[in-house]
Amino acid sequence: MKFEHFALNVPDARAHAAWYVTHVGFTYARQQSVAPYTTFLADDTGRTVVELYSNPGAAMTDFSSQHPLLFHFALVSTAAPADRARLEKAGATLFVEAPQPDGSLLIMLRDPWGVALQLCQRTIPFPLP
Repeated sequence: MKFEHFALNVPDARAHAAWYVTHVGFTYARQQSVAPYTTFLADDTGRTVVELYSNPGAAMTDFSSQHPLLFHFALVSTAAPADRARLEKAGATLFVEAPQPDGSLLIMLRDPWGVALQLCQRTIPFPLP
């Protein structure tokens, strides 16, 4: 088996998806124009996909009340401080900036809806298959 996607039930899937497309560089893989506005977003490799939808009849996690290590998007960044500044201008908020002993830099933010977003500027990038 291989990974297809993971899904989050969020209050406003259309706005949330648009923010990630505009500010993070995700692309629309599939999008439903009627409720629950199911939207599949792909990273720039097309390899990782997240589904955002808005179903008020199902449980919705209050991400802003949870520690970011419980759940977060982790994204490769080659210029984490600049990406941090750009995302903060777009409505993200800083949780913590954590330089690592190996020279890597991890910056944890929250998107405008409280979902944690980690910028990973690693000295030694993860190998990709």
